[in-house]
Amino acid sequence: MNLEKWEKITGMVKDQFEVEEEGKEEIEDIPDANVEFIIFNGPLGKIRLEYITKPVVLGKKAIGSRRIGSDTTVKYTYSEDEFINTFKAYKWEDSRNDWEEMEQERLGAFTA
Repeated sequence: MNLEKWEKITGMVKDQFEVEEEGKEEIEDIPDANVEFIIFNGPLGKIRLEYITKPVVLGKKAIGSRRIGSDTTVKYTYSEDEFINTFKAYKWEDSRNDWEEMEQERLGAFTA
């Protein structure tokens, strides 16, 4: 999904539904990564749409020792000029009091 399509979707949501919240958040562990989101009440209930932008991973390196009990961490190398975009949708589940990711088949109305 590209930015133009995301803007089209958010425009459609704002025209057709009551928007509860929208904004942009940075992803802490990844440089230059962010999540744009919009939360609204739709026919399926409370929905959260996300447009995630993050740099492409160029490589990763495991850092640690082979001794028992030592910590191992993974260090990622990110591209400075190449980014990937991801679209995700979540439905609010009152029973769990948390967001549940919607399956791709149910996203047809948003991604078409």
